[in-house]
Amino acid sequence: MSTGIIILIVLVVIAVMCVSIYNNLVKLRNNRENAFANIDVQLKQRHDLIPQLVATVKGYATHEKELLEKVTAARSAAMGATTINGKIEAENTLSTALSGLRVSLEAYPDLKANQNFLQLQGEISDIENKLAATRRFFNSTTKELNNAVQTFPSNLLAGMFGFKKEPMFEIPQTERATYDKAPEISF
Repeated sequence: MSTGIIILIVLVVIAVMCVSIYNNLVKLRNNRENAFANIDVQLKQRHDLIPQLVATVKGYATHEKELLEKVTAARSAAMGATTINGKIEAENTLSTALSGLRVSLEAYPDLKANQNFLQLQGEISDIENKLAATRRFFNSTTKELNNAVQTFPSNLLAGMFGFKKEPMFEIPQTERATYDKAPEISF
């Protein structure tokens, strides 16, 4: 065999590997974007239910106006976010506001017995569980993409084609201490 044919074979093999690596990176990026689209579906349902929940609570807790306004503002900010990273940050703020609302509602036994409120609370709880599952899937696809972007030999092509390490959907550092602490349960 001549050296020209060997060089040609090596170049073809390298080209096939590069195409394969690039296609895998594109597939992983698209999987991550699809996973976030699934989060968007759950967030839309969450955002649609929040006004109903707030309206129900307003009837019982008129003096909790500031908390309700905080939830409404956080919802608006979450709906207005346009980038994946912006949505992650806005949704974390909304989750914090909803947690504050849940804690505040403990003072209203009549509200907790209201059928409409119970139904809305159940629906929001269901959506929160679905959101947790879709966020886990999103983080899994993000991890796969990040592994591909950072490992050899795909990292060589990733940088050339603009692929970069992407952030996970995680609890902000400022709130981590709250979630690390065991919940207080009292009867």
